[in-house]
Amino acid sequence: MSTLAAIGVLAILIFVHELGHFLAARLQGIYANKFSIGFGPVLLKYQGKQTEYALRALPLGGFVGFPDDDPESDIPPTDPNLLSNRPILDRAIVISAGVIANLIFAYFLLVVQVSVTGFQQIDYHPGVVVAGIADSLSTAAGKAGIQANDAILAVNQERLGDGKPAIVKLMAEIQNHPNQPITFEIKRGEKTLDIQVTPDATADGKGQIGVKLVPNADVIVTRSLNIGDALAKGATEFERVIILTVQGLAQLVTNFGETATQIAGPIKIVEIGSNIAATNIAGLLQFGALISINLAVMNTLPLPALDGGQLAFLLIEGLLGKPLPMKLQETVMQTGLFLLLGLGVFLVIRDTANLSSVQQFFK
Repeated sequence: MSTLAAIGVLAILIFVHELGHFLAARLQGIYANKFSIGFGPVLLKYQGKQTEYALRALPLGGFVGFPDDDPESDIPPTDPNLLSNRPILDRAIVISAGVIANLIFAYFLLVVQVSVTGFQQIDYHPGVVVAGIADSLSTAAGKAGIQANDAILAVNQERLGDGKPAIVKLMAEIQNHPNQPITFEIKRGEKTLDIQVTPDATADGKGQIGVKLVPNADVIVTRSLNIGDALAKGATEFERVIILTVQGLAQLVTNFGETATQIAGPIKIVEIGSNIAATNIAGLLQFGALISINLAVMNTLPLPALDGGQLAFLLIEGLLGKPLPMKLQETVMQTGLFLLLGLGVFLVIRDTANLSSVQQFFK
């Protein structure tokens, strides 16, 4: 069920994006003869009075089609309600409406989340908490007398700090001291203790003590009780997620070699969403908002086959006073679409091969 929920969220986000394009056209009286979720062969379709609505086989996005691009259309090429015959501003509104729709929907999801379940914030404290011990009789931690819920504040009198960096620092100290005694400063309830631990050596020569470590932190839930506060808190979280998304994109561009492996395709996104959906509805709402914002930001990039690429063509047209040759535009857009679909297929294959269930099957 959690997997279906994640797939449902992605389908809704694609639908919202294409609905933005579609409504922006129809509300301006511009013809739109196709509304499709997915690419490739048609699985289901319904022919409305002016528009064909379709569900297609490749769930890698969607599109709104216009009779300008349809050789079978019987609408005269001079009709003022064709998209290509409209002023640049009208066309820009249609092209950018998908991004705007995703941003509005993301904000809506965040407002719903803070109203219904609240936002979770983590309040970090110094040290690392022992969440569990593998075996209290045979592990180094068990022999030394370390207990679950102990907070390790320092190693050999060196403070660990807080958050995930504290865990990394502690693990490095443990791994670097196989069969060598190290002293932990531990807080247990209201008491502070010094406990000496000698990490066991693993087969690769690193130290281990047999514990599960988590940050020393409290989870604080902030919930709004009125619509005004929900709108304000939703806006703050919306701004935070957009900034993080843009920063992540900038890091991908400036440091592509190290960050390219972090690009996720539909399968990986569904897997992540499935894990979140299995936890709680709050996580699923935040997942939907995050993916919706990412979809909006990515579509603003001036790349062929993306909304940003089409807006770039409009900008060039505005600067030159005339559009680029249609043959050139079609070639660029078709090449971009081919590359985009190719990337999508590659990510689907890669992420499917990396699924734990698939890897287990081939063992």
